[in-house]
Amino acid sequence: MSVPMETMESAAIEAFARRERAGNALAADADKVAHACLDMASRFHRGGKLITFGNGQSGTDAAHIAVEFMHPVIIGKRALPAMAVSNDPASITGVAAREGYDEVFAYQVSQWAGPDDIALGISPDGQCADVLRGLEVAGEFGLLTVALTGSYGGMIAESPAVAHSLIAQSSDPAVVKEIHVTIYHLLWELCHVFLEQPALLGPEVIR
Repeated sequence: MSVPMETMESAAIEAFARRERAGNALAADADKVAHACLDMASRFHRGGKLITFGNGQSGTDAAHIAVEFMHPVIIGKRALPAMAVSNDPASITGVAAREGYDEVFAYQVSQWAGPDDIALGISPDGQCADVLRGLEVAGEFGLLTVALTGSYGGMIAESPAVAHSLIAQSSDPAVVKEIHVTIYHLLWELCHVFLEQPALLGPEVIR
């Protein structure tokens, strides 16, 4: 039985509308994105690195972010130090077995972190306890903390440990994923814009 053309067109229109609403909400948060990028660029300028993490497909986003900063796709852009601690299954399972799963990112952050670093955690619904713990420990170590969440932001967006909370304002997991990809591409692009204006960033530290 074929699906009427009108039904397919209606479904397509609604699919585009969901993305448009979330995209417009992100555009309205342009100042939040810009401030996060300025603070991230300042940390890179001081010699810091980016530590990313997330669960499941958000772990693949964490890896994507790290490699984009480490190995820019645009020739001539500066490589920036970044690592995805959710990439290491041996460390994750080892920590989970001894300390509990909620500590898998927090423990690694505590071992890798330097005071000028950045921690970026990704949670589609903002409710991932291990991501929150990673950001909390990062804050205790003096790292700049950035969270990418969805829906209303959840407990991660509400946490005082998070300096910059960037929310994909949708309850549709596919749309949240797409908005997160847009956000972290913006983070990469605008960090480089600020790094090209070093007078905005304070003293540079060469290591």
